This record gives sequence, C-alpha cells and structure tokens, in this order.
Amino acid sequence: FQAQNDIYEDGLRDFGVYSRDSFNFDSVSVIKGPSSEVFGNGTTGGAINMVTKAPTLKNRYAAEFNGGSGSYYRGTLDVNQKINDSTAFRITGMGDEHNVVGRDFIYSHRWGVAPSLAFGLGKRATLILQYVHQQENSVPDFGVPVFGLKGGIKRPGTEFGLRRTNWYGTDNDQNSTNDNMETARFSYKLNDHIKFYDDLRGGQYYRNFAASKATCDQTCANNYLLYGKDAWVARSGPNGAGNATSAMPGTIQAPLPYEQKSWSVQNVATMVADFETGFLKHQLVAGFDIERVNDERSQSTYLNSKPYASLINPNPYVGNLNPVPGSSNPAGLVTLGALGAKDHSTGYGFDTGIFLFDQIWFTKWLSVKGGFRWDRWKTGYKVTGGDVSKYPDKNLKDTSNVFNPNVSLVATPDEHQTYYFTWASSTTPMGMYVTNGSVPIRPGTNSFASPEKSQLYEVGAKYSILHDRLGATVSLFRLDKGNAVNMDPVTGSVSGSSDRQRNQGLELSVGGIILPGWNISATYALYDSSTLSSATAANVGKKIQYVPHNQATLWSAYSAFPTKAYNFTVGGGVTWRQAVWLDAANTARVPANLDFSAMISHRFNEHWKISMNGYNLANRLNYQSLFSNRATPSAGRMFLGEVSVSY
Repeated sequence: FQAQNDIYEDGLRDFGVYSRDSFNFDSVSVIKGPSSEVFGNGTTGGAINMVTKAPTLKNRYAAEFNGGSGSYYRGTLDVNQKINDSTAFRITGMGDEHNVVGRDFIYSHRWGVAPSLAFGLGKRATLILQYVHQQENSVPDFGVPVFGLKGGIKRPGTEFGLRRTNWYGTDNDQNSTNDNMETARFSYKLNDHIKFYDDLRGGQYYRNFAASKATCDQTCANNYLLYGKDAWVARSGPNGAGNATSAMPGTIQAPLPYEQKSWSVQNVATMVADFETGFLKHQLVAGFDIERVNDERSQSTYLNSKPYASLINPNPYVGNLNPVPGSSNPAGLVTLGALGAKDHSTGYGFDTGIFLFDQIWFTKWLSVKGGFRWDRWKTGYKVTGGDVSKYPDKNLKDTSNVFNPNVSLVATPDEHQTYYFTWASSTTPMGMYVTNGSVPIRPGTNSFASPEKSQLYEVGAKYSILHDRLGATVSLFRLDKGNAVNMDPVTGSVSGSSDRQRNQGLELSVGGIILPGWNISATYALYDSSTLSSATAANVGKKIQYVPHNQATLWSAYSAFPTKAYNFTVGGGVTWRQAVWLDAANTARVPANLDFSAMISHRFNEHWKISMNGYNLANRLNYQSLFSNRATPSAGRMFLGEVSVSY
C-alpha cells in the first residue's frame, strides 16, 4: 500500500510537499506495513525514514561532481570538522540542475544547505542542532493522458503511438518551493539501564504551483484511435473540459494556480529502560509525541482560457494567461463539491500521542514484544472567499481518538537465524494530511466516522549463510485495510471510502558477498491483492490499483585488483515490475516496467575516484508517477559521470 505521504527524517514527520534531495541523507529506511506504534497516525501502508548526516569526531572533507545526459549538472559538498574532544561541526551543500531525458520542456533547478553542530559527543549528554534549507524551481510533469476505445482496456497514450516526449503543459506552469527545517536532538544516559531522548523540530514550507493536466475524452480517443486523425485534449483551466469537436461547456478543472504556506512543530520524548524482573529481561520504551501543523492556501484563476492542445503535437507556448487572485475572478474557481467555489483555505492538525511497548526475553533465544500507541487527533479546515452569496464560508472540525496495539514473537536459536511473527495495526484519521490535499476533509462523507485502518499479519525468517557473508530473508504477510483513503487525481483532495482491501503475498531477498570482491543483492515479491468490499459492487474482487502481481530486482558488482593501480569495479542490474491497474474498477493499466542499469568505476588512490553510471540502457518506455487517468513516462537512456574526492 502507498506510503508517499508518510515521510520522516530522523523519526520526525516531514510535513512539506516538495522533492526531497538526498544530499543530506546518511541512509534511508523503508518500513513496510502498519507502523503507528512507532510513527503515530497514518503509516497504514508503511513509512519512509531518512537518517540525516550529523557531526562526528572524525574530520572529513568530501565533494562530488556529476554531469551527463539531459544537461545534468550536480555538485555536493560534505565537510565535518572536529572542534574539541566532544564537539564537532558539519555542513553539507548541494546544487543541481537537469532536464529529463525523453521528456520535452521538463527541468529542475534546486540548491540546498544543511549545517549542524553537535555537543557532548561520546558523553552522557549529547545535543545535536541541525538546520536544512532547500529551494527548487521546476516544471511539473503531469504525464500523458490514459485513454482507450470504449469498452476496452485504457492505457497511456504513449502505448498507442504518441511520442514519449509529448508534454501537455503550458509555459505558465511552475513549481517553486522554499523549505526550512530546524531540529534539536537531545539524548541523556542516566545510567547503564535508562536513557532519555528528546527530539524537537520546526518546519516552514512555501510553494507556488501551477500545472496543466490534459484529459482525452471518448471523442478525443475515437478521433485518434478509430479515424487516425489529430485529436485535441483539454488542458485544465477555465473552459477546459471536453474536446475541440464539442461546445465548450464552461466548466473548470483543477489544478488551478495556488500559493501555499505551511508551518509545523513536533516534539517526541522517549525513555528506553533495560532491566530484569526475576529471570525475565526487559527493554521498555515509553514516551509522548506532540505535533501541530498549519496550512494556508490561496487560489488563483486565469482570466484567459487555456487553449486546447493537440494530442499528437502539443504546443506549450500559449502566452500570458493573466493569473489573478481567485477573489478577483470568483467565476473561475473550482467548485469543491458541497464546499462550493472558494479561493482561500486554512487547515490545521494537532496530535497528542503516548506510546509504550516492552520486549520481554523468556530465554536468550525467545522473546515477545508488545505495546500500543494512543493518539488524539484534532483537525480543522476553513474555506472562505469566492461568491459568498452562493457559497457561504464554512468551518469544519473533527476529533479522533485512535488506539493501535501490536505484538511480535521473536525466536533467535543462534546468531545466524531469526524467526518471527508480527501483528500490527495503524490508523489514518481524515484530515491527517493537512498539507497534501487541497481539501483534506469533506462534509457529507463517512470520512469523520470511519478513519482508514489497516492490520498486518506477518511471519518470516532471516538467515546468515556462507560464514555470514550472505544474508537471506523470507516473509509471508497479509495486510487488510478498511475505509481506504483515496486521493482525487484531478483536485488532489483526500476523501474516505467504504472499500475494504487486502494485499497478501511472499517476499524473498538475499544479499552479501559471494566471493571476495563480488557482492550481490536480489529481491522477489509475489502479491495477491483484491478489493474485499465496496460501495461500487462491480469493484469487489478486482485488483488494487498500483499493486503488481510480481516484481523483482537484481544487482551485482565485482571489484577487481583492489590493491593495484589498475583497479576497477563493474556492476549491473535489472529492476522489473509487472503491469499494474490504475483504477479500482480495473479498466486502465500500464505495462510492465523493466530497467537495466550498469556502472564502472576506478579509484586512483584512497582519496580520488571516477565512475560512470548508465540508466535504462534499453531505453525502454517505463512509467513512474501513476494515476487513474494519467501516467508519467520515466526518463530514457542516460549516462552520468562522477568525480569524487574525500579526505
């Protein structure tokens, strides 16, 4: 299940809506399945946690420069300086600009800087202060429309012969972001048995966004597929629905331009205690989590209509569309269902959570881990402006109290093998993603009464073999989700549904060193997904959108002559994902993704290194961002060279 809205850095939620650059990441963890006991509300599909680079007591100076296909230029800097025996300073920086190979008019320019200062390293009390700033100016890519003959399976237009380079936006589209986060991480070791942690973060996020989403209706599809002639698609905006062969109905589609300002603050305090009660050994983790997020969004409209775009040869140069504040043109605003057409919105979320879990060892090799997290989530959403005589201002509020228990049984007969069983639950109350959707909560639905809930049942094993050179894992799981949350692909609004969904399957992985210098990493997953119940009876028994039946990865690299001047490392791999459905009714799908990549590198000495990476070597037409009515082609074949230095 999806987890793209559950993003964390150092265990604290990142509420911003922006492309997170990896320049300040030390590692990335993907937690699959419900994890509310760790991260709180949400995480019904899982969570993505990035561990940031922090100061250490070892001086290090590193830099990298990359360049290659698609006018790709990127430079990063990482400097760590020890100040004294317990204090250190670190700063990382990044500048990046690139186009997208195989996509016209798409580019991204961004830069970032992240200084940090650590006190008390190696001492009982440690304080780490961190700041990160990132800015980006880019063009959003809403991909190509999905269509097909009536009654047939719909597919991206590029599967019917459209060029993969076709972009249906306009020269008015933009995505400008400016994001800041300040973090203080404190830890204190009281004694050999008790440790305290307190993490505090504030965030400020700004976004100025304008995009176009092309829609190809049935007449458009028939013109192209049946009659082999040019067809026209409507780009979102005033008078932007239907096709050029029919009268413009005057309706308005999202997304319209908007300016978004958000801020957040979160504090998580934790105690970890190791102790014994009789013959039982315990590790107890307890704490509380308080967070607040505010969002303000101002909608604009265009005084000039967006012209239709040729499905075959789209032209983005449409001139100035005269964007104005929504209050100046209320007739051009999007009608948000029962909320009406409004040009200004504010939303907030406030969460108070407590968590407690204990791992108890009955013997050295058998333990049980159980606990819970309780949260009280308050959310509010207010819409104002527009034609208030027709659509009065509205103020919606909701409070949810959620309780998520979990339990695991773990057996470790020896240091080479582990067996486990886990049951866990997560809850996503409506209004959870305050900054992500234009309408995070709606009246007149079951959103308030029934938040999204999921439960995981998993059994698995982990082994180390070949004298611990190779690690292998196997797991069987069943993940059930009720009242699945849906995001509207047109408006971006989030709403609840009555759907009950299930994804179950098998996952295998192996990784490590086969022979000296030769490492391998391979994964395979088999998923059996289905909709168990739905208000739309025809959807029952259908596959869940975006979930493949099979997927696999393989990567291998070999380092030759590591101690010689003529050393080199060569590697390659493949990523494969079977075709997936794009909608709950299983009427639209994208074909399988297949990506071949390779690399070669040479190290001059312990400080200098050069490398060349090749991506999508077969130049295959793959797809990344997927929605029910559109799909974005992935980048084509590209090569990137890198020069890196480290002292």
